[in-house]
Amino acid sequence: MDQKSPDPRPRSFLFGAGSSSELLRLGSILRKETVGGALLVVAAIIALVWANSPLSAGYFQLRDIRVGYEPWHLELSLGEWASDGLLAVFFFLVGLELKREFLIGDLREPGKSVVPVAAAAGGVAVPAIIYSVVNVASPETLRGWAIPTATDIAFAVAVLALIGSHLPGALRIFLLTLAVVDDLIAIGIIAVFYSHDIRPEPLLVVLLALSSYTLLAHRYRRFFGTRGAAWLILLPLGAAAWVLVHNSGIHATVAGVMLGFAVPLAHSKSGRDPGGGLAEILEHGLRPVSAGIAVPVFAFFAAGVQVGGRDGIGSLFANPVTVGIIIALVVGKPVGILGTVWLLTKATRARLDRSIKWIDIFGVSLLGGIGFTVSLLVAELSFGHGNNYGDQATTGILAASLIASLLAAAVLLPRNRHYRQASLPRPASAAGSGSGESSQSAA
Repeated sequence: MDQKSPDPRPRSFLFGAGSSSELLRLGSILRKETVGGALLVVAAIIALVWANSPLSAGYFQLRDIRVGYEPWHLELSLGEWASDGLLAVFFFLVGLELKREFLIGDLREPGKSVVPVAAAAGGVAVPAIIYSVVNVASPETLRGWAIPTATDIAFAVAVLALIGSHLPGALRIFLLTLAVVDDLIAIGIIAVFYSHDIRPEPLLVVLLALSSYTLLAHRYRRFFGTRGAAWLILLPLGAAAWVLVHNSGIHATVAGVMLGFAVPLAHSKSGRDPGGGLAEILEHGLRPVSAGIAVPVFAFFAAGVQVGGRDGIGSLFANPVTVGIIIALVVGKPVGILGTVWLLTKATRARLDRSIKWIDIFGVSLLGGIGFTVSLLVAELSFGHGNNYGDQATTGILAASLIASLLAAAVLLPRNRHYRQASLPRPASAAGSGSGESSQSAA
């Protein structure tokens, strides 16, 4: 009578192993993003050193050089070309990845998508709230509330690849999917809150250009998928759509996402992506451009700030912009991500997969605090270049990304050693004490 009857309701498991095709695709992305993340860090370090050297004037003069065709509103500084133009390539690949995840990836299954989607939402909401609380007394700095909401996919994946080579595949899939959904939310924030002076005429022409691009890409997918015509026809049409979006008042990187969504995916009747087709051709051609040129060049022009300014580095911790960003990214991101996953386990009575511990999820959630590329872009949209608030925001992003990387390494490196040791084959002597002793004596 005192014994409790077992709960008849079955428990589901979070962070189960992904499909083999998903793990193979993840491995390929990890290898590519590791190189891109390393180049991004190198470019940012060069910019920081140059901007704080006796030759700093040359850096800022280079960043502010203006080139382009003014009648089309394209006379931009090199820094603006990097953020508005080159990052459109990065966001084009984000659009492709989002479409793949929602149509043929794990996000198409509600049971697998609910955890990373909810965790990404929590990882956006909590940092935004923390930054807003820290800056509530200053309307001028409060407009940077969205800066700490983004996770840098290239930087975070690069750190994970360096420190977590033996972590379970489910954790890697979780981080990648989390970052992809995070990017989607960031794109929505940029489109809604950082578009200004919307002009309807260019928007109408954008719809025509985008419709033509989509129609051609889908109707003649075999033609574009087997020849170089994609670069001769679709690339100029996509560039025209980018110019029109830029002139409409919507931030031009949104054009990259829309164009990425418009590309058809090659997939079999079973729903799995067999590879090939226009999407793969464009991705293989543009990913090296994004990882090797677009993102590092943007980081070079965005990360060059004079640390501490005239008042010295100690002044960084006296202003609400820098402090708010650091706390939001380093504390808010893991609290939002880990807390959301924990709440899901309580609400759904699900349990973690037996191969994963809570400390693993905590380590991965710390990587979410690496807000680099998109955070720097939002900081520029919030405060602009070459002013006190913009420099404070950039310094906060760089400091928070470094702190988050070090904390994640401190947590995940021991876990990586644990999983590496667990994967090693056990010696024959461990099979039984009697047989082990006899084998040693015989030896």
